[in-house]
Amino acid sequence: MNRYTSYDSVELAYRVLGEGAGPPVVCLAGGPGRDAAYLGDLGGLDAHHTLVVPDSRGTGASPPSPDVAGYAFPALAEDVEALRVHLGLERFALLAHDAACATAQAYAATHGEHLTHLVLIAPGSRLQGELPTDAEEIFESRATEDWWVDAYVAVHSLATADNLAEVRSLLRRAAPMAYGRWDAEQRAHAATEPDQLNPVPRAAFWQGVDEPLRLTLLRGLRQVHCPALVVTGDLDAVTGMRAGELVAASFPRGVTRPLHGVGHFPWVDEPEMFRPLVDEFLRGVSA
Repeated sequence: MNRYTSYDSVELAYRVLGEGAGPPVVCLAGGPGRDAAYLGDLGGLDAHHTLVVPDSRGTGASPPSPDVAGYAFPALAEDVEALRVHLGLERFALLAHDAACATAQAYAATHGEHLTHLVLIAPGSRLQGELPTDAEEIFESRATEDWWVDAYVAVHSLATADNLAEVRSLLRRAAPMAYGRWDAEQRAHAATEPDQLNPVPRAAFWQGVDEPLRLTLLRGLRQVHCPALVVTGDLDAVTGMRAGELVAASFPRGVTRPLHGVGHFPWVDEPEMFRPLVDEFLRGVSA
């Protein structure tokens, strides 16, 4: 595990996979507030790219933030900038999953000149000001699957859960909705989630992000000149597909690539579809 010093002198952790395999790709974990270990090697993407995977504040091997405002995604974007300086990179590729796509967009809006490529996997569209309902439709369309009834009950119980142990139990029961299928590999990946979620970073992720700041960030995205790839899954019952389309449309060079039979974690469901798509994009083929 490596360390770097961020803007407020806090030492944060990161790991490197595939060192020497190619230009670095900084990979941000979502959740929000989930340990970055769940990203794994992103379906073998480290075979051709050096993956730099930071643990955000209060997750994994990184210490808590001394100020709760440091957990908000615009502040987390400044941690990414500090990591760039630490690594000595003038320009680099940035990849993010789930909630971390908001962090990556905040970085692009404020430090976009340092990006060569941007990859956003299964993003939500809260930053865009819209919350599409197609994820719910995808969930309903899977009602014939064995796990569905229990997952349905769990999802609708989360709003009233009043302690962390109960939340973790419900998340475990709801987990199948996040995957394209519910086989051994998906079950093993899902089993890590409850213990990897960190409640304070999770709760503070949107803290202080008011409407003027949201609009400022959106305007900044219109000035991002690097190519942006948004990957969605047609079985993603967490964020759906429409949100990805809205995110891609925020960028001058944004494109959406939907994957068939894939849920919220495409490198787990279909690594042989996910890895070549991202690899080609990072190599400039899709740019």
